[in-house]
Amino acid sequence: MLSRVADSIYWMNRYIERAENVARSIDVHLQVMLDRPSDGTERWEPLVYGTGDSLLFQERFGEATRENVVAFLTFDAGNPNSIFSCLRMGRENARSVREVISSEMWEQVNKFYLMVRSAASDGGTLDSPHDFFTDIKMASHLFSGITDATMSHGEGWHFGRIGQLMERADKTSRVLDVMYSVLFPDSTHGGGSVDDTQWSVVLKSASAFEMYRKRHGRIDPLHIAEFLILDPEFPRSMHSCVARAEESLHAISGSPMGTYQNVAEERLGALRGELASTDIEDILAGGVHDRLTSCQASLNGVGNAVFETFFTSKQVVATSSSGADAA
Repeated sequence: MLSRVADSIYWMNRYIERAENVARSIDVHLQVMLDRPSDGTERWEPLVYGTGDSLLFQERFGEATRENVVAFLTFDAGNPNSIFSCLRMGRENARSVREVISSEMWEQVNKFYLMVRSAASDGGTLDSPHDFFTDIKMASHLFSGITDATMSHGEGWHFGRIGQLMERADKTSRVLDVMYSVLFPDSTHGGGSVDDTQWSVVLKSASAFEMYRKRHGRIDPLHIAEFLILDPEFPRSMHSCVARAEESLHAISGSPMGTYQNVAEERLGALRGELASTDIEDILAGGVHDRLTSCQASLNGVGNAVFETFFTSKQVVATSSSGADAA
């Protein structure tokens, strides 16, 4: 497969997943703010910090009010990570590979983008924000289902899957990190007493509420962190995302699982091994925020390695492969 095509499919899926996850972050934050005691203060800075766009936000809006933050993250064309910008770029990548993807995939991407563009010009859209952000999540789910059902599960599908899963793992970590900072601003480990409703909202932001209750029952912040970071079966947990992305990476390269022949496989395998071998006590010992920040840096490193290995003319080859020379 041409590197240009693989790159476009990877980023098409990554941008669509990013739009969905930004919608999740805003929606959960709105609900958490509604459930907080009415002391007259709302903390919106962590939401912008969680997307990594705090400097750009300061340049464009200054004060982190609800209206400014929601506008910046939803419809601002000057913010490359807004929902609108992500879908515009996702659609552009889809347009460039229309000969590779199915017609149903293109139609859904186009419909998704037009829905958000229309909402951006409708001044009343954010009067019912939960409904709007739910529509975004459902449109993203529909695209994912259409992709699985109509695109051959070859190299292109695997590149798209890697993009989707890397983005999902990163955003799951950021939602959890932001919620810990909002609900426990003065606690390293998340100790203290917080209404179960607020933590239920965190779970619902990852569509994890029912699956968490089946696994752990009682709402508990530490178990929630454990579930969203380490659970190997829940499809939005960081561990599950990384493990499935590793499977797709090896399907593309043809190298057996447990070995590696390029830096992308090496880095992703190391992160998967770290998540598989740690437990919640290890995470708490070092602080939830610090561990999530470290995981985000590792995910960024994997993304850079995927680009350098597959999407440029200069391929980066690993120096060893589980004790053997790389192929």
